[in-house]
Amino acid sequence: MDSEPPSKPHHTSPILAKPRTPTDPKSRSPSPPSTSSETLLIPKKDEPTQPPEDAEEDVNSDVDMETFQQILDLDDDTHEFSKGMAWAYFSQAEDTFKEMDGALKGKNLAQLSSLGHFLKGSSAALGLSKVQASCEKIQHYGQKRDEEAEKDLSDNDALKLIEELLGQVKLEYTAAEAWLKQWYIDHPDPEPEPAEEP
Repeated sequence: MDSEPPSKPHHTSPILAKPRTPTDPKSRSPSPPSTSSETLLIPKKDEPTQPPEDAEEDVNSDVDMETFQQILDLDDDTHEFSKGMAWAYFSQAEDTFKEMDGALKGKNLAQLSSLGHFLKGSSAALGLSKVQASCEKIQHYGQKRDEEAEKDLSDNDALKLIEELLGQVKLEYTAAEAWLKQWYIDHPDPEPEPAEEP
């Protein structure tokens, strides 16, 4: 009658990437035998379902977690492949933004459309949905077309819209870049096992 209920299991870190199944790996670990219904409910109460949803909600409009998880699935024992892909994208995006700035100064709508199409594709590959959507608009504006309003644009109107959108997409990219870099900090590669002494 005075026995204390078992302590709640301790979880060391929240899951940021969307889990492929709702099963919590921790719940598979052996636990002391008990017939108490209260004991059986404790792991469910402590499952980290809410923190990952909150974490996803914060970046849901910037990063499509399902696409990003597909990239992570290509990794082996380390994140070398996906991290290399992300860092190559960072370099590519920064170069593309410089080219966009030059094309905007030169009022080169065709080049702006081509650059928008290019960055749209590479952003989509990593699941950077906000950057992808803005680059698609730049692509269409460069073709002097506003797809949302379903109307054609003059050169001046197209350039004005691209100038405004370019500032916005740079901020969206900066936010997505920061999140990706933080994800790899929070999910380091496992330490190599020390070699056994002969």
